[in-house]
Amino acid sequence: MSITTVAELKAALGVGSLYSDAVIQSVCDAGDNVLLPFLWKNEQPIIAHGNVGTVGTLYFNQDIKDVFYVGQSVTISNAGTKYNGTKTITAVGNKSFSVTTSHISDNPIHTVAPYGTAAAETYVDYTAIPAIQEASLMICISIWTSRQTNSGNGMMPDGSMGNMYAMSSQLIARVRGLLAPYLSPNSMVG
Repeated sequence: MSITTVAELKAALGVGSLYSDAVIQSVCDAGDNVLLPFLWKNEQPIIAHGNVGTVGTLYFNQDIKDVFYVGQSVTISNAGTKYNGTKTITAVGNKSFSVTTSHISDNPIHTVAPYGTAAAETYVDYTAIPAIQEASLMICISIWTSRQTNSGNGMMPDGSMGNMYAMSSQLIARVRGLLAPYLSPNSMVG
């Protein structure tokens, strides 16, 4: 489910039924793709994996022994078909944990590129936080506006000028105040 719904974006844009729901949904999805990586989630990037029989081991850059525990259910994504899905942790090391996989042959440790993700239970529903909803709507409107104007800087229907930097790093900068309490420390570099 998108943070900004099709109905909310249509109402904010005042487009009614002029555009199909699929077109509007693509903008909502793009807004989520921009916003969600900045939010703090209970997940860690998987940098490598390997297996011996059906025991698959996932490796991380940082110490995870206080993050994950034996018996915990995690959702693994972008780590390959034998690892992806909800798995139960069977062993935890300093920078690795093991799960049962469907492998039939052994595979040495090898890099996962781009990194996969191991996500534990989430304790926050970002779709229910008004500041996140507003930030998402603002991003979606910026994306829509950039699609409708010539190179993102043409004349808008209301007579105002578009912003040629609308899709730059300023996109998140404009909503950072709304997002501040929810930003992941991993997204704050520099």
